[in-house]
Order: sequence, then C-alpha cells, then structure tokens
Amino acid sequence: MRVIVRTFSELCVTVGAVIVLFVVYVLFWTGVRADHAMDDQIDVLQEQWAHQEAGPTAGAPGAGTGAAPGPVPYRGGRPFAIMYIPRLGSTWNKPVLEGTATGTLKKGLGHYAGTARLGQTGNFSVAGHRRTYGDPFKDFPQLRRGDAVVLTDGTTWFTYRIDKGPYKTVPSDVEVIGAVPRKSGYTRPGRYLTLTTCDPEWGHSHRLIVWAHLDSTQPVEAGEPKALRR
Repeated sequence: MRVIVRTFSELCVTVGAVIVLFVVYVLFWTGVRADHAMDDQIDVLQEQWAHQEAGPTAGAPGAGTGAAPGPVPYRGGRPFAIMYIPRLGSTWNKPVLEGTATGTLKKGLGHYAGTARLGQTGNFSVAGHRRTYGDPFKDFPQLRRGDAVVLTDGTTWFTYRIDKGPYKTVPSDVEVIGAVPRKSGYTRPGRYLTLTTCDPEWGHSHRLIVWAHLDSTQPVEAGEPKALRR
C-alpha cells in the first residue's frame, strides 16, 4: 500500500512539474522569443526604409499624381508597416506582416490577405494575439472611441481614429473585415481599419473587434503625427 501511495505521489509531483514548465513556456518563453522576433522585423523595415527613396505611397490621400512608382506588393509573411497605439503605452509599437498564418502572428501583427492596402479605400484589417507570443493585444479591451491607431510604411504616416468597439463576436463572423462592415455603423465605402483579437483573454471562442476610419496622413519627412507627440 505504501508503495502505491508513494508511486502516486511521485506521479503527481512529476505531472505538477510538467504543468509548471508548460506554463512558464507559454507565459514567458514564447513572449521572449516573440519580442525578439518583432524587434527583428522592425529592424528589417527600418533598414529597408533607410535605403529607399522617400516618396508618397501610391493611392494614399494627398499623394501626388506625377510619375510616382506603383505600390510595392505585400509579400506573405513579410513586414511592411509599423503600428503604434498610444492608448496601449508610449512604447507600444508592433510590426505588421502580410498574412495571418500561425507562424506570421508569432512575429507581429498580421494583415488579412485580400483586405485593403494601408491607406487605401476599403477595410485594412489586422489580427493579433491577445495572449502568448508577446501579448501584443493584451490590453485590447482598453481601446475606446476616438483613440488613435497610427501606422507608417516608411514614407507616410497614417492616423486612424477608432469609431466603434471593442465589439464581441464569433470567429465565423467574417463580415467584420468586409469592405463596409455593417455592424461598424459605416454605410458607404471609405478608408477603414479593423483590428481583431481573441476573447476571452486565454481563450479563442470569440473575437473582439474595433473599427476605425482614416483621419489624416502626412509624409514621414514632416515628423511624427500629432497623435504620437508626447
């Protein structure tokens, strides 16, 4: 009997140790790796931008009509922009990559392929993890109407303003990233932004959504937009 009790106790200790190690991996190690990966993606972008000729993004509001080069294609799994959300902290900035594959979202935020390009007419839609892999959208429920979401593609600053959210829905509700999502309150085509993340905080049975409209743009040479000035 003692042998059985001791064996059972040892098994419980082993299982407990495995659980603790798994929790450490999920809470700490995936975050460390994701933070490094996101920093690397931002470094890649900044180095790329440092070596390219500055100019207005094709199709952006206020862009010239001269012989400007066409927009660079978004490549799957590659970064193309950096996002800033002042509400989430003065140091919060994340790379935006093309696609929402599992591997892509481990390195930053993901642009839903097939939705509008940054700054163009349509719905530029972006997903991010709520927890694990750097917790980029951990504080997503704090977002409020009027909050700024600022992005840059290296040549232009795009400032969006949140109009509605966080709105809770189910994963199958793909209409939320439509060109004119009905539940957003928008009724006509425009230059919109949708952000999505999982809910509850440690689950994925639902999604939280915020919708925003493009409020202003300015060239990078003009300095940071007002929304980022501290």
